[in-house]
Amino acid sequence: MPVLTDYARNLVARAICARGPSLPAAVYAALGTGGTVANGLSGEPAGNGYARQKVVFTGTGEQRNAEALRFVFTAAAGTLTHVGLYDAAAGGNALAFGPLTQTAPVSGAGTVTLAAEALTIGAE
Repeated sequence: MPVLTDYARNLVARAICARGPSLPAAVYAALGTGGTVANGLSGEPAGNGYARQKVVFTGTGEQRNAEALRFVFTAAAGTLTHVGLYDAAAGGNALAFGPLTQTAPVSGAGTVTLAAEALTIGAE
């Protein structure tokens, strides 16, 4: 997930300049169908049991999700192609996004799982 949003880039810039930004207290993963640097993830499902998942990262350099993330659906949600990170379980600020390594067609009830260490954030 190499693409930081404009919001995240500005957050990092303020931190480097010792301007004391408010860093996220928690990070949540979301699924969607695309994204832009200005707005982050797009096409996030609404309803059908879908909810963002809290992510705990680990690592000393490159950060990776410590545990598998499971997105549960009670009905069809289309084909999901991207994953994004937010600073809130709903709404909030988009931090980063990128394509899934494999698209996730959700044609009915089921679960989309992102394996542990599948999400990576690093200085690329």
